[in-house]
Amino acid sequence: MFEVFRKYLDSRISLTDEQFDRITSVATLKKLRKKQYLLQQGDVWRFNAFIQKGCVRVYTVDDKGLEHVLSFAQENWWTGDRESLLTGNPAKFNVDAIEDSEIVLIAKPDFDLICKEIPVFNDMVHDIIQRSFVASQNRIHASISYTAEEKYLDFVKKYPDFAVRIPQHMIASYLGVTAETLSRVRKVSAKK
Repeated sequence: MFEVFRKYLDSRISLTDEQFDRITSVATLKKLRKKQYLLQQGDVWRFNAFIQKGCVRVYTVDDKGLEHVLSFAQENWWTGDRESLLTGNPAKFNVDAIEDSEIVLIAKPDFDLICKEIPVFNDMVHDIIQRSFVASQNRIHASISYTAEEKYLDFVKKYPDFAVRIPQHMIASYLGVTAETLSRVRKVSAKK
Protein backbone atom coordinates (compact mmCIF):
# COMPACT_ATOMS: atom_id res chain seq x y z
CA MET A 1 0.00 0.00 0.00
CA PHE A 2 2.82 2.45 0.81
CA GLU A 3 5.57 0.87 -1.32
CA VAL A 4 6.19 4.00 -3.43
CA PHE A 5 6.27 6.15 -0.30
CA ARG A 6 8.79 3.77 1.32
CA LYS A 7 10.99 3.83 -1.79
CA TYR A 8 10.88 7.62 -1.80
CA LEU A 9 11.81 7.87 1.89
CA ASP A 10 14.58 5.28 1.52
CA SER A 11 16.08 7.31 -1.35
CA ARG A 12 16.36 10.34 0.95
CA ILE A 13 16.89 9.08 4.50
CA SER A 14 17.70 5.93 6.45
CA LEU A 15 14.70 4.63 8.36
CA THR A 16 14.28 1.49 10.40
CA ASP A 17 11.25 -0.68 9.69
CA GLU A 18 9.84 0.46 13.04
CA GLN A 19 10.20 4.13 12.09
CA PHE A 20 8.54 3.55 8.72
CA ASP A 21 5.74 1.63 10.43
CA ARG A 22 5.31 4.55 12.84
CA ILE A 23 4.98 6.98 9.93
CA THR A 24 2.48 4.82 8.05
CA SER A 25 0.49 4.15 11.23
CA VAL A 26 -0.75 7.76 10.99
CA ALA A 27 -0.97 7.86 7.18
CA THR A 28 -3.97 7.19 4.97
CA LEU A 29 -4.10 6.54 1.25
CA LYS A 30 -6.61 8.59 -0.75
CA LYS A 31 -7.45 7.64 -4.32
CA LEU A 32 -8.63 10.38 -6.67
CA ARG A 33 -10.20 10.03 -10.07
CA LYS A 34 -9.19 12.45 -12.81
CA LYS A 35 -10.72 15.90 -12.09
CA GLN A 36 -11.64 14.93 -8.50
CA TYR A 37 -10.78 17.46 -5.80
CA LEU A 38 -8.28 16.80 -3.03
CA LEU A 39 -8.98 20.30 -1.66
CA GLN A 40 -11.49 22.98 -2.58
CA GLN A 41 -10.94 26.68 -2.08
CA GLY A 42 -12.59 27.78 1.18
CA ASP A 43 -12.04 24.47 3.00
CA VAL A 44 -9.32 24.26 5.64
CA TRP A 45 -6.34 22.13 4.57
CA ARG A 46 -5.20 19.82 7.38
CA PHE A 47 -2.75 17.40 5.76
CA ASN A 48 0.72 16.92 4.41
CA ALA A 49 0.12 15.19 1.07
CA PHE A 50 2.58 13.01 -0.82
CA ILE A 51 1.81 12.00 -4.41
CA GLN A 52 2.34 8.28 -4.66
CA LYS A 53 0.80 7.95 -8.13
CA GLY A 54 -0.59 10.43 -10.64
CA CYS A 55 -0.48 14.17 -11.07
CA VAL A 56 -2.36 17.07 -9.46
CA ARG A 57 -2.51 20.82 -9.82
CA VAL A 58 -2.89 23.64 -7.31
CA TYR A 59 -4.89 26.55 -8.68
CA THR A 60 -7.41 29.28 -8.04
CA VAL A 61 -10.30 30.61 -10.12
CA ASP A 62 -10.79 34.36 -10.43
CA ASP A 63 -14.05 36.34 -10.58
CA LYS A 64 -14.12 35.95 -14.37
CA GLY A 65 -13.87 32.18 -14.13
CA LEU A 66 -10.26 32.06 -15.31
CA GLU A 67 -7.99 29.46 -13.73
CA HIS A 68 -4.59 30.46 -12.40
CA VAL A 69 -2.32 27.46 -11.84
CA LEU A 70 0.16 27.90 -9.03
CA SER A 71 1.84 24.50 -9.26
CA PHE A 72 1.73 20.91 -10.42
CA ALA A 73 2.82 17.85 -8.45
CA GLN A 74 3.53 14.34 -9.68
CA GLU A 75 4.85 11.11 -8.18
CA ASN A 76 7.29 11.65 -5.32
CA TRP A 77 6.27 15.28 -4.79
CA TRP A 78 4.40 16.90 -1.91
CA THR A 79 1.41 19.21 -2.39
CA GLY A 80 -1.35 21.18 -0.67
CA ASP A 81 -2.14 24.68 0.54
CA ARG A 82 0.71 25.41 2.95
CA GLU A 83 -0.76 28.68 4.24
CA SER A 84 -4.06 27.02 5.16
CA LEU A 85 -2.16 24.12 6.77
CA LEU A 86 -0.06 26.45 8.93
CA THR A 87 -2.71 29.02 9.86
CA GLY A 88 -5.92 27.01 9.91
CA ASN A 89 -7.48 29.64 7.62
CA PRO A 90 -9.65 28.63 4.66
CA ALA A 91 -7.65 27.53 1.63
CA LYS A 92 -7.08 30.01 -1.17
CA PHE A 93 -6.47 27.21 -3.64
CA ASN A 94 -8.08 24.16 -5.17
CA VAL A 95 -6.13 20.95 -5.61
CA ASP A 96 -7.48 18.45 -8.11
CA ALA A 97 -6.27 15.41 -10.01
CA ILE A 98 -5.08 15.80 -13.58
CA GLU A 99 -4.85 12.01 -13.75
CA ASP A 100 -6.13 9.20 -11.55
CA SER A 101 -3.95 9.58 -8.47
CA GLU A 102 -3.03 8.07 -5.11
CA ILE A 103 -2.15 10.45 -2.31
CA VAL A 104 -0.59 9.62 1.06
CA LEU A 105 -2.16 11.93 3.66
CA ILE A 106 -0.76 12.62 7.12
CA ALA A 107 -2.73 15.00 9.35
CA LYS A 108 -0.72 18.00 10.59
CA PRO A 109 -0.66 17.04 14.30
CA ASP A 110 0.55 13.53 13.44
CA PHE A 111 3.08 14.87 10.94
CA ASP A 112 4.46 17.32 13.51
CA LEU A 113 4.76 14.50 16.05
CA ILE A 114 6.57 12.27 13.54
CA CYS A 115 9.02 15.12 12.86
CA LYS A 116 9.79 15.30 16.59
CA GLU A 117 10.06 11.53 17.03
CA ILE A 118 12.19 10.85 13.95
CA PRO A 119 14.89 13.52 13.51
CA VAL A 120 16.02 12.28 10.07
CA PHE A 121 12.44 12.67 8.83
CA ASN A 122 12.39 16.22 10.20
CA ASP A 123 15.71 16.94 8.44
CA MET A 124 14.24 15.69 5.17
CA VAL A 125 11.17 17.92 5.60
CA HIS A 126 13.41 20.91 6.33
CA ASP A 127 15.41 20.19 3.15
CA ILE A 128 12.21 19.94 1.08
CA ILE A 129 10.98 23.28 2.43
CA GLN A 130 14.33 24.93 1.62
CA ARG A 131 14.29 23.56 -1.93
CA SER A 132 10.68 24.62 -2.35
CA PHE A 133 11.54 28.16 -1.30
CA VAL A 134 14.36 28.33 -3.87
CA ALA A 135 12.05 26.94 -6.58
CA SER A 136 9.45 29.59 -5.69
CA GLN A 137 12.04 32.36 -5.95
CA ASN A 138 13.13 31.07 -9.35
CA ARG A 139 9.53 30.83 -10.52
CA ILE A 140 8.79 34.42 -9.46
CA HIS A 141 11.94 35.62 -11.21
CA ALA A 142 11.01 33.81 -14.43
CA SER A 143 7.44 35.08 -14.22
CA ILE A 144 8.46 38.75 -14.03
CA SER A 145 11.59 38.62 -16.18
CA TYR A 146 11.16 36.11 -19.02
CA THR A 147 9.38 36.40 -22.34
CA ALA A 148 6.60 33.91 -23.09
CA GLU A 149 9.04 31.80 -25.12
CA GLU A 150 11.67 31.86 -22.35
CA LYS A 151 9.04 30.85 -19.77
CA TYR A 152 7.96 27.89 -21.89
CA LEU A 153 11.52 26.73 -22.67
CA ASP A 154 12.45 27.03 -18.99
CA PHE A 155 9.35 25.00 -18.04
CA VAL A 156 10.15 22.25 -20.56
CA LYS A 157 13.78 22.13 -19.42
CA LYS A 158 12.89 21.91 -15.71
CA TYR A 159 9.83 19.68 -16.07
CA PRO A 160 10.04 17.59 -19.27
CA ASP A 161 7.48 15.08 -17.95
CA PHE A 162 4.91 17.81 -17.35
CA ALA A 163 5.24 19.15 -20.89
CA VAL A 164 3.85 15.89 -22.31
CA ARG A 165 1.63 14.90 -19.39
CA ILE A 166 -0.34 18.06 -18.64
CA PRO A 167 -2.95 19.67 -20.94
CA GLN A 168 -1.61 22.70 -22.78
CA HIS A 169 -4.25 25.08 -21.41
CA MET A 170 -3.09 24.25 -17.86
CA ILE A 171 0.54 24.85 -18.80
CA ALA A 172 -0.46 28.18 -20.34
CA SER A 173 -2.22 29.14 -17.10
CA TYR A 174 0.85 28.14 -15.07
CA LEU A 175 3.07 30.28 -17.32
CA GLY A 176 0.67 33.22 -17.19
CA VAL A 177 0.02 33.28 -20.93
CA THR A 178 -3.00 32.55 -23.07
CA ALA A 179 -3.44 29.16 -24.72
CA GLU A 180 -3.08 30.90 -28.08
CA THR A 181 0.25 32.45 -27.06
CA LEU A 182 1.51 29.10 -25.84
CA SER A 183 0.49 27.45 -29.10
CA ARG A 184 2.39 30.11 -31.06
CA VAL A 185 5.45 29.81 -28.80
CA ARG A 186 5.49 26.02 -29.15
CA LYS A 187 5.36 26.29 -32.96
CA VAL A 188 8.21 28.81 -33.03
CA SER A 189 10.39 26.81 -30.63
CA ALA A 190 9.72 23.57 -32.56
CA LYS A 191 11.14 25.19 -35.71
CA LYS A 192 14.41 26.09 -33.99
